[in-house]
Amino acid sequence: MEFKVKPEPENDKLTREMRGLDQDAQEMQLRVIEERPLTIFLNAQEIVTLMTIRDHPTYLALGYLLNQRMLLPDDIITAIDYDEDIETIVVRTERKTDYEEKLRKKTLTSGCAQGTIFGDLMDHIEGVQLPRDVVIKTSWLYGLGRKINSQPSLYLTAGAIHGCVLCEADRPLIYMEDVGRHNAIDKIAGYMFKNGVSAEGKMFYTTGRLTSEMVLKTVQMGIPVLISRSGFTAWGVELARRTGLTLIGRAKGKRFVALAGEERIIFDADARTVAEEAQRNQRKGSSAV
Repeated sequence: MEFKVKPEPENDKLTREMRGLDQDAQEMQLRVIEERPLTIFLNAQEIVTLMTIRDHPTYLALGYLLNQRMLLPDDIITAIDYDEDIETIVVRTERKTDYEEKLRKKTLTSGCAQGTIFGDLMDHIEGVQLPRDVVIKTSWLYGLGRKINSQPSLYLTAGAIHGCVLCEADRPLIYMEDVGRHNAIDKIAGYMFKNGVSAEGKMFYTTGRLTSEMVLKTVQMGIPVLISRSGFTAWGVELARRTGLTLIGRAKGKRFVALAGEERIIFDADARTVAEEAQRNQRKGSSAV
């Protein structure tokens, strides 16, 4: 089964119709993404305010706290209180928490909607080595590209948004979108935590750049393969090489580039066949118009 969770382009709360003028000075209506703040509390402590589309606030809050190592995998959640009117969500745990010192040390990342990394996350990642007994077949890579890119989404409806997809082999499982790719990956982390989904054998596919932040979050979640339609940053590549993450970018059509963890790739698909199939699909689409 594919897409246990998928985008909701038909959800009117996530976009707004706005009036404007086009290049010919003609009045037109355009659907644009709704972006709102969400302040996350862990017990009585305010942690961060994120800009988000707020379609899955519980998953976002849980995933953010997990990926910052403020919420631990064995923590017992006693309550989650979301108040849409005052734009806050409070995660309550059985364990007492105090991250005052950790919050003083933060790094603003290159992520869209301004990502943030707190405290000792980098120190923790330095000691991580992802499992080596994982493969990524090029036939899976090409299949995922077709399935994900043809799925109705907010990106196709309104643009100005990023997506992240948890995959297993050639099957896309959980597809989240947000104004920041870091939010999308955090939502998936929260979903996995709340629903007991293991990272074993999983991969990430994202529309955004392969930056240090995306690498850190992927490694923190224990997922050994990260794929993107976009490009790389040097620090992202360096961190991927240190931790044993397979990093594949510029994955469009028959093309891709791997800059880390290349030993996991099994080249079982003929790229020429992929190109021919893409051309056939283009011709079918043109004749249907």
